This record gives sequence, C-alpha cells and structure tokens, in this order.
Amino acid sequence: MIKHIVMFEFKKENKEQNILKVKELLENLIDKIDGLKQMEVGINFDTAPRAMDLSIYTTFENKEDLNTYAVHLEHLKVVSFIKEVTEFSKVVDYTI
Repeated sequence: MIKHIVMFEFKKENKEQNILKVKELLENLIDKIDGLKQMEVGINFDTAPRAMDLSIYTTFENKEDLNTYAVHLEHLKVVSFIKEVTEFSKVVDYTI
C-alpha cells in the first residue's frame, strides 16, 4: 500500500476561494482515476507560521498506480490550476 501526502501553501490573492476550488477539484478526481483508492482533502485551520493551507492524503495499491495517477490527464488539469494559485508544495510518499 502506498500513501501519497501533499501539502500546499497558497498565494494570498483570492486565497480562500482558491483553496475551496482546489479542494473541490481534487475530490472530483476520486471517481475519475483507476487505482486511486482513497482521498482525503483537508483545509487547515491552524494559523501558526509553519502551517500549510491545504493537504491531500491519498492511498494507492502500489507504485504503478501512483505513477498512473501522477500522469493522468484529469490529475494534470488540476495540477495546472494548483500551480497557478500556490506558492509551493511539499510531498511525502511511503509504503505501509
């Protein structure tokens, strides 16, 4: 089993609207991509300086499914928008 976690820091311009839009776009992927077993998207309420704005927690059966997700057209459309509205992101991938 593969866990894929990404955290995003959003740009200040239209921040709240963009966070909500990204959450919706990501959650819409669950029924569109084979191999994506589980997805949880969370908007952070913590205001600490080290806090990130949004996180995504996904589960895949294996690395091949994660790689398929990474290059899937529907995922790439969402990634394109995310790159426009975020400052940066951090990722962790691990097996359990």
